[in-house]
Amino acid sequence: QDGLKQCLAEFRQQLAWVERLDVTLGPVADPVSQSASTSDAVDPENDFQREMSFYRQAQAAVLEALPRLRKLQVPTRRPDDYFAEMAKSDQQMQKIRQKLKSKQEAMERSEKAKQLRAMRKYGKKVQVEILQRRQKEKKNMLNAVKKYQKGLSDKLDFLDEEQTSSQGNKKGNASQRTKKGPNAKRRYKNQKFGFGGKKKGSKWNTKESVNDVSSFQSKVAHNKGPGKGGRGGKGGKKALNKRPGKRARQKMKNRAR
Repeated sequence: QDGLKQCLAEFRQQLAWVERLDVTLGPVADPVSQSASTSDAVDPENDFQREMSFYRQAQAAVLEALPRLRKLQVPTRRPDDYFAEMAKSDQQMQKIRQKLKSKQEAMERSEKAKQLRAMRKYGKKVQVEILQRRQKEKKNMLNAVKKYQKGLSDKLDFLDEEQTSSQGNKKGNASQRTKKGPNAKRRYKNQKFGFGGKKKGSKWNTKESVNDVSSFQSKVAHNKGPGKGGRGGKGGKKALNKRPGKRARQKMKNRAR
């Protein structure tokens, strides 16, 4: 005890209260029971009682210290334009921001991966269901065929179902073709060669073409033009070199024999 008192005397400083701001009081009176609870009455194992005693003791210290501070003209409220500098620097906050951003991106990637896995599982499930349904339909059709072959049934409903299914597929394909239209290769050929049309009989004469004589040339038609071998033409010599007739050719053959 003597040593503790000696240590207390060594670090005790005789300063004004405004420099020390020490308040030592008991807890404030309980508003329910209107009595101050002592430390002996508080069960230390009861968390609620212990925390309430700390709260009332702090409340009693505030009620004691605030009037004294106001009397000494010490401001006790934070001004509206109070600016407190952060303990962490801008570089540290930038690192934290980047880390949070990377975490968010990783979460988004994992969420997308989960969605893709779920979609793949659903696609596989649908594919398996379709295959099972086709196998079941095939099995039912084979059973119906066997029954018909053995004479156990005289119904041919399975053929009608097959025809309707094939017709439905053809209609679906035709509708898809009409919706899609010609492909790029067909469009290029149409642009280069035209869209087809009637080819046979395109050079036949019609009533209008027969009556149209605007391009008729009488000199050319009657061999009176230049080089045709007429009376005044230059092709007289060529006209003499005619092919002999059939009887003359026959006589020539007989002579050769």
